[in-house]
Amino acid sequence: MSDDVLVPRFAAFRSTIFAEMTALANRTGAINLGQGFPDSEGPAELLSAAAVAVLSGRNQYPPLPGVPELRTAIAEQRWSDYGTPYDPDTEILVTAGATEAIAAAIAALVPAGDEVLVFEPYYDSYGAAITLAGARRRTVRLRPENDRFTFDPEELAAAVTPRTRAVLVNTPHNPTGTVLTPAELAHIAELCRRHDLIAITDEVYEHLTYDGIRHVPLASLPGMAERTLTISSAGKTFNVTGWKVGWVCGPQRMVAAVRTVKQYLTFAGGTPFQYAVAAVLPDRRRWLDDLRARLSAARDTLRDTLTSAGWRCFSCEGTYFLQADARSVGYRDGIALCQDLAIEAGVVAIPSSAFHADPAAGQELIRFAFCKSPAVIATAAKRLAGFADTQHEEGMAPWWLARRSA
Repeated sequence: MSDDVLVPRFAAFRSTIFAEMTALANRTGAINLGQGFPDSEGPAELLSAAAVAVLSGRNQYPPLPGVPELRTAIAEQRWSDYGTPYDPDTEILVTAGATEAIAAAIAALVPAGDEVLVFEPYYDSYGAAITLAGARRRTVRLRPENDRFTFDPEELAAAVTPRTRAVLVNTPHNPTGTVLTPAELAHIAELCRRHDLIAITDEVYEHLTYDGIRHVPLASLPGMAERTLTISSAGKTFNVTGWKVGWVCGPQRMVAAVRTVKQYLTFAGGTPFQYAVAAVLPDRRRWLDDLRARLSAARDTLRDTLTSAGWRCFSCEGTYFLQADARSVGYRDGIALCQDLAIEAGVVAIPSSAFHADPAAGQELIRFAFCKSPAVIATAAKRLAGFADTQHEEGMAPWWLARRSA
């Protein structure tokens, strides 16, 4: 038997860029602005509710669909925030985070050999989930336009083939920070209706939008509720990314299909965490107003400091993430820049090429996560500004040219 027992279709997924860059941060002692996890705890009442649930004996398997209290709270949140009604008994399923929800949805709804349209760059688990289901990935590029990433509606329409079954939409979008506009969503909705496509939406950053921009769920558009699975989670909303409490909302027949697959993945889990999220979700706005303000301030500090030092940064309308152009500090390759930043500036970022099917498509971009404390962001921003100043002073010395074009 060969030493390499991994099936060939998963050869490209041996390790994630997040694991690699976090290991680099650990080796170098650099500030980790790569992986998108906050360095502060969630609301005290949430943590207390989890402790109470643990100590009161809510530690065994929950029902497969999730505890009724959480499903009811989710239904109330979707109706209150967006006017989209869901029956908590038949149209909501609690999952082990959004990642499981996406994988189970694709496996349940996209036959092997059929296609999933996905906007590129995309979160790295999407490609693995599509491969796991035996489906095929077709990509539509998000490109900068006036410093904001968007897509070409004609390119989107041309990507559909007779084998296209679903479109996977992430808004607010990781890694670009774009929040899709109503007009952009209308293009996607029209395409779904015209070709009878399923929409699977990743909305884990739904509450983390800035500058007065509002998130609009695709399911709220005309004719989309009956063909859309909406996925979100508590992790980004309440700074508890390790809890892995996510959910799926959608038509009964689609949720039932996802539940069929999900029961053979994790079945169900996180019982005390489910009760805790149920306890605080109705009072989310008080926490979220403060969280958005803190994240917006961190974004501004990082962006403004970098821009003043000569970095080119793109608009961030939502999420934890700020995209920067490696070429603005003399690099052509974001991977090389990220490696040098860790060693020379003491800051780790993520090369955005990791979020593309073709790494050459995004090789000039890198991603910073700003979901850190003000002190950490200020220190990282100062280091990154100093790095840029050094490169500009060196005037693109020949050895730098060789390094940056490698």
